[in-house]
Amino acid sequence: MADVLLLSADDVRAVFDLPAAIASQRAAFGALGRREARLAPRLLLDGPDGGVAFCYVSRLPGTGAVSKFGSVTPGNAARGLPTVAALVTVQDPVDGRPVAIIEGEAVTTLRTSAASAVAADHLAVPDAARLAVIGCGVQGRAHVRAMAEVRPIGRVAMACRHPETCDVAAGLSAEVGMPVETAASVRAAVEGAQIVVTATTSAEPIVRGEWLDPGCTVLSVGSFAPDRAEVDDDVLTRAASVVVDDVPTALDHAGPVVAAIRSGHLSPEQVRPLGPIVAGLAAGRESAGDVVFYNSVGVGVQDTAAASVIVERARASGAGRIAEL
Repeated sequence: MADVLLLSADDVRAVFDLPAAIASQRAAFGALGRREARLAPRLLLDGPDGGVAFCYVSRLPGTGAVSKFGSVTPGNAARGLPTVAALVTVQDPVDGRPVAIIEGEAVTTLRTSAASAVAADHLAVPDAARLAVIGCGVQGRAHVRAMAEVRPIGRVAMACRHPETCDVAAGLSAEVGMPVETAASVRAAVEGAQIVVTATTSAEPIVRGEWLDPGCTVLSVGSFAPDRAEVDDDVLTRAASVVVDDVPTALDHAGPVVAAIRSGHLSPEQVRPLGPIVAGLAAGRESAGDVVFYNSVGVGVQDTAAASVIVERARASGAGRIAEL
């Protein structure tokens, strides 16, 4: 038998704030860049109505193996439910027994936006102040908060896929203390932006390269499978640098990267990993006028780094409850 710490979504939010999440993701990608992390191949299983089940397994120095399994169900938005559902399990680094089971949607929301903040901190121009976020769901809102942690954001334009029912801007503006407006269209949001975040589950491009200003950094977090492509080929063609969270994973799963390679507009050798950039082993961008594209599909070390911090803080604060398995 083993005593296992059970942590709910509320427990996660109580011990894992945005600064801690960003620090955890810097550690994760730095370890990847220094080749200190172990990362198993990512598993995806197609489901009905565009749903996807997934499983990640990874290990960082000093941690036990951490696994996350769950699903992305686009139809949940209409049901009033989160599109992501997941559980994270943590093993003891010495004996391999389970030590924690964590509600995974709360982990995923924060670590995803925190990882985007790390990417933006290394890829976006230092004075980036104009942010466009495409997608007004949980991840879209989380990315507004995260980008403000690493850049002097002064204006946010959000484009909702269903603008007639979108009312997030006013409340979010009060929360983050800066103007957040609902743009009339995706193009209206993107034009003039220095950072563009796409946080949708779209299978068709919604951002076009011709709309981007010089120096723009585009971060795609919804193009996590080969049939999801939030940006068109022109975004990647215009990009002086195409960066991903993990190259082998992206070549199989990052929809815009897969499409651009298939069309001949991008070669696999042009795709760069974020890890060495975070580790200080490579430059993020060469010129302030470069367009830079970053595609995140999500990799296991992100969850391992996040879970390690969450378990440590939960134990210190007494959060969660113990179950005997």
